[in-house]
Amino acid sequence: MGEVRVGIIGVGNIASMLVQSVEYYKFLGSNEGLIHEVIGGYDIRDFKFVYAVDVSSEKVGRDLSEAIFAYPNMVSRFVDVPRLGVTVRMGRVMDGVAPHMVEDFKPIKLPEPSEYELVREVVDSGVDVLVNLLPVGSEEASRFYARVAAKAGVAFVNAIPVFIASSQHDGVVDLAFKTGAPILGDDIKGQLGSTIIHRALASLARMRGARLVETYQLNIGGNTDFKNMLALERLKTKKESKTLAVASTQDNPEALLREEKVYAGPSGYIPFLGNTKISHMYMRIKAFAGSEVEVEVKLKVDDKAMATAVLVDVLRIAKILKDSKLGGSIPWASAFYFKHPPTPVKSDYEALKMLYKGLEELGVEAKPKLLEYY
Repeated sequence: MGEVRVGIIGVGNIASMLVQSVEYYKFLGSNEGLIHEVIGGYDIRDFKFVYAVDVSSEKVGRDLSEAIFAYPNMVSRFVDVPRLGVTVRMGRVMDGVAPHMVEDFKPIKLPEPSEYELVREVVDSGVDVLVNLLPVGSEEASRFYARVAAKAGVAFVNAIPVFIASSQHDGVVDLAFKTGAPILGDDIKGQLGSTIIHRALASLARMRGARLVETYQLNIGGNTDFKNMLALERLKTKKESKTLAVASTQDNPEALLREEKVYAGPSGYIPFLGNTKISHMYMRIKAFAGSEVEVEVKLKVDDKAMATAVLVDVLRIAKILKDSKLGGSIPWASAFYFKHPPTPVKSDYEALKMLYKGLEELGVEAKPKLLEYY
């Protein structure tokens, strides 16, 4: 089938997990742990990293194989990564570095490239998919790189909670539609993360005839992602994304949101947790004859592994959409994988059906077909 040529915006912890995972699965020789082993003939071993940008003095100018382990990244080295021949390029700082993160991200004092220069680099590198892994709150920078992808005619995967694929207000989606550049997003949903588990439980309550009365989800972690989110002004879209993802499973999401009966979001930074995320979920449910059910769940996961498992699917789908010349926002391709997709769906079962239908219309198959297990 060929390669899925990936460009990375922001060489942080998810980038480290993503790059290492390709080598891990080459070594492992099996597809254990993947959501879909093969999509449209592509598996994880077909990924080739061809481009990367960052603004850190610890990463710019280094080979990507070295930069993924540079400070302040904390994903452990779990596999040997050969030299990739991809030098991390200087990007644009914009709002990607919060004032309280300067000592962590250590922005390098180099001239910042123009939009034209970055478009040229993306094209010359032969990128198929540009993936946005910038820190939460990088609103301006994320839209800038989405425009770069659209002008370069490559797919853009928005893994962070900036509303690009789900927004029609800033012209990026229209531009991407005209250039045949698909946009997938927004805000990656982990393989077995807090949002997907919270949604599954809330959907189960609705499916069983019960009503969600109120619920919350509190998350703590110890990596730079959680430290970055100590700045409350960078959290607005993150909380909106996670909260809507839970509320949208119900028949009355507008009322739940209006009455502030649903809360989901980051709640604390504890350095010794590292990349471990701990989530506490609570649900109060009205069931048969007015009886009440209370559910409490504690979840402990490797935050970056959960995100990367989903990215592995999304990057392959983005490549297929680009090759099919489907530009702009593609709702069926995003619903199963993102917290704030262009079209919210009540259950992930429904979102998976949308995904398979969309792929089938393109003559593409995903294996295994997960719906066969339901």
